[in-house]
Amino acid sequence: MRTRGNVAISACTALSGVALTLTGGGPMATADTTPAASCGSWSRSVVASGYNMLEGLAFDGRGGLLLSDQAASGVGGAIRRLDVGARSTVTMVDGPGAVLVSGDTAYYVSGLSLSAVLSAKSDGAINVIDLNNGATSTVAANLRLPNGLAQLPNGDFVFTSDMGPDQRVSLVRNGSYAGPLAGPTSTNGVTYDAERRRLFVSTTFDPTTTIAMYDIDRPGSDPTLFTLPGFGPLNGGDDLTVGPDGNVYLALSTGGKVVRLDPNTGASCTVADGLPLTTAVEFGSGPGWDLNALYATSYLGTVTELSREH
Repeated sequence: MRTRGNVAISACTALSGVALTLTGGGPMATADTTPAASCGSWSRSVVASGYNMLEGLAFDGRGGLLLSDQAASGVGGAIRRLDVGARSTVTMVDGPGAVLVSGDTAYYVSGLSLSAVLSAKSDGAINVIDLNNGATSTVAANLRLPNGLAQLPNGDFVFTSDMGPDQRVSLVRNGSYAGPLAGPTSTNGVTYDAERRRLFVSTTFDPTTTIAMYDIDRPGSDPTLFTLPGFGPLNGGDDLTVGPDGNVYLALSTGGKVVRLDPNTGASCTVADGLPLTTAVEFGSGPGWDLNALYATSYLGTVTELSREH
């Protein structure tokens, strides 16, 4: 079974000394992309609705789906928990973004709100929820509009931002902002693939929709860039995940699609369309959720299950 990036990483791996260099030189490699024949047929079913603007999701492995729920007013929000047949609020927070789970801990970013955009303040943060007792804390503060979030094997975090003065993926080390990585701008989704030891990052507003792949074992090297069909702003690349099949699945918010990229070949295809304002995708995990189904959130306040038809 493929190990996904939000699974807890063993202590020996965490001590491997992985470090990403903040800048790189030379031209970035770009992979040729050719359309795949088909993603196959996928059915869809709305499993929850009535939320506000859902920005991200992560399964806690205990039967719950954690959702970052942004207030439509631009101020406020919450981390919600959706169980099969039940809903609850984990914590209230202003402008929640991506959520990721590692063992007994959930991490989420805050400060991704309209008020934060208009104020131009660096009041974003990476926050922690103890899944055993619900206690919350902050591991990094004073970040500018953090959106996506991933954790590297050595404990460092990376976050993205598609708004603000610097829109590259950025590094947080020992609780402090450590600067941007070389690579694309207008970054949004980010996920770490533990099996490949690669970091995948998507873009939103650039003219070309791009997925950048960073090799964490080659510090300072430029990422490989995969381009997807369509005009970037009309696609609106959002959050992404690596599936158990090793493919990368990306939500296109403006385009209302979920697409699949094979990082080995560069081939891409559409899993589902007609999904307006889809923001994030993740495969099911934990009791009550289909491990082979892809779950998608949207700014319309819905959670949709996408299941491959056999």
